[in-house]
Amino acid sequence: MRESINISISILRFMERSLACILLSCLGLAECEQPRNTVETTTRPEPTTSASGSADRTPPKIRVNTDLVVIPVTVTDGKGRVVNGLQKEHFTLYEDKVEQAITHFAAEDAPVAIGLVFDTSDSMAPKLSKAREAVAALLRNANPEDEFFLVQFNHHPQLVVSMTKNSEEIQNRVALVQTRGSTALLDAVTLALKEMKNAHYTRKAIIVISDGEDNASHCSPLELNEAVRKAEVLIYAIGIIDPSASSQTSGSALLNEISRQTGGRLFEVNTLKQLPNIAGKIGAWLRNQYVLAYTPNNLENDGKYHRVQIKISKPKGFPRLHAFWRLGYYAPVE
Repeated sequence: MRESINISISILRFMERSLACILLSCLGLAECEQPRNTVETTTRPEPTTSASGSADRTPPKIRVNTDLVVIPVTVTDGKGRVVNGLQKEHFTLYEDKVEQAITHFAAEDAPVAIGLVFDTSDSMAPKLSKAREAVAALLRNANPEDEFFLVQFNHHPQLVVSMTKNSEEIQNRVALVQTRGSTALLDAVTLALKEMKNAHYTRKAIIVISDGEDNASHCSPLELNEAVRKAEVLIYAIGIIDPSASSQTSGSALLNEISRQTGGRLFEVNTLKQLPNIAGKIGAWLRNQYVLAYTPNNLENDGKYHRVQIKISKPKGFPRLHAFWRLGYYAPVE
């Protein structure tokens, strides 16, 4: 999120192209391989003279300082339908309760790296057909440039398809899955977070399809929650809930907490016929996001967690609005 890069003047032209790519990538407008959401640059050439005082033939270095926080925001109406048409002036953003100036704004359908986390434990056997339909709906609603990977899990998570743009490969593998064993949900999400480090896009999302509580993971809820906070990845969860249950299960509560932290959401499914429609809705949410970016007033690399809040001024004629965004981020440590 904040970083300094030393590069030589001999590649200045390349640097200029790279900086433009970073800016577009941060705003979700281009396909760039960048490890962090950063832009806002300043350059300072360092003096290079020889001991005799004459100009040194060694190219001087340019230091590029970047400090930008990028927050994707999903806005819906009361029925969960995406609301488009908002402008930068309709958003107010706060970090640790202090208002920040929004320096960059975009509302484009940009490619996303999507990780599918698919439950194949014993209890999913009667639900497998509809779960496969849900995956098909997600793939149908994806941007043609999206990339995907697939983690399936029972008592042990497995990366069965690494990052690819071939959505047909994902669907073919889901068609072959068999159910058995218990449920290591937390371990599966942890594995997905690791694979997401191979993403080529700055916009990233993990979609979990599961019906049960975790009963086999080595990762603890606290460990996963901390990893999710650091990952800068949206998490959507489709929880297939037993309608006879009297209250929310601890598994659902955990999925709700980790998805809420990232700006995603838990969708609870009471009947299997809802699965494809909800999957399609998640696809629409991913393709219709606002991207806000700002340089924090406090630029200290303190390693602390900084909370983000967003308020929307509803334009005249718009329905009641609901916003979902990443609730905070960890600053780097110098």
